[in-house]
Amino acid sequence: MLYFIVFQYVPMYGVQIAFKNFLPSKGIAGSKWVGFDHFERFFNSYYFWDLLWNTFSLSLYELAIGFPLPIILALAFNEVKNGLFKRSVQTVTYAPHFISIVVMAGMIITFLSPSSGILIRIIEWVGLQPAHFLEDPRWFKTVYVLSGVWQSAGWGTIIYLAALSAVDPQLHEAAIVDGASRLKRVLHINIPTIVPTISILLILNVGNILGVGYEKVLLLQNSLNIESSDVISTFVYRSGLLSNQLSFSTAVGLFNSVVNAILLLTVNRIAQKTSDNSIW
Repeated sequence: MLYFIVFQYVPMYGVQIAFKNFLPSKGIAGSKWVGFDHFERFFNSYYFWDLLWNTFSLSLYELAIGFPLPIILALAFNEVKNGLFKRSVQTVTYAPHFISIVVMAGMIITFLSPSSGILIRIIEWVGLQPAHFLEDPRWFKTVYVLSGVWQSAGWGTIIYLAALSAVDPQLHEAAIVDGASRLKRVLHINIPTIVPTISILLILNVGNILGVGYEKVLLLQNSLNIESSDVISTFVYRSGLLSNQLSFSTAVGLFNSVVNAILLLTVNRIAQKTSDNSIW
């Protein structure tokens, strides 16, 4: 509670500069109110729809690929009976989670380097023509999402494996006696058990759909792929920290947060109406 009060709620006092022409010399209280001028400037700008599309498409792409994979891995791990093999594969899959974003971005750039990248060499070795993965805007989202899946999918399985541990073994024994195959037991016993966990995590993921972190995008971004890699968070970074447009960047960030909150409330409301699985 102390962490959230100090680092989340107290800084909300500064959100008011989104509605002011903030000057550090006058401070927050002394700066002039300008209302929704910064929001209008952002909404009427030529880059508004491009930023919104890049952010939405990147988030939806990541959700479509990255969300179901941990579920599939958890169901597969749960069916493995060889303890040593199971632990070894789990370790290999979730080890990338402990690699920092900066190191991970450096690895991606090295692996996909046109001159010396190991993945480029492998593609050439099998007789294919490699694409310019980090320079071609069409490939940026795929590189971003697949590298994210590689880094986080194994770690995400831990939550679902914990939920699967709550399955009563007697249910499987009864299903085996009734002649249920392994696939049917997965479909009718394991998956229904983890549906509440899936629902909660899906709600939280949708509620953060515009919250694409700027760190990895910024590290992989260059002048050639910026057409598809420029998202709201990187725009806020450039506007606020590089261009010193503090009020404008705060307005853009506030818009981003409000949209995320609306999506979270909407999806949670739908979950309440359709099932009992919601976050409150």
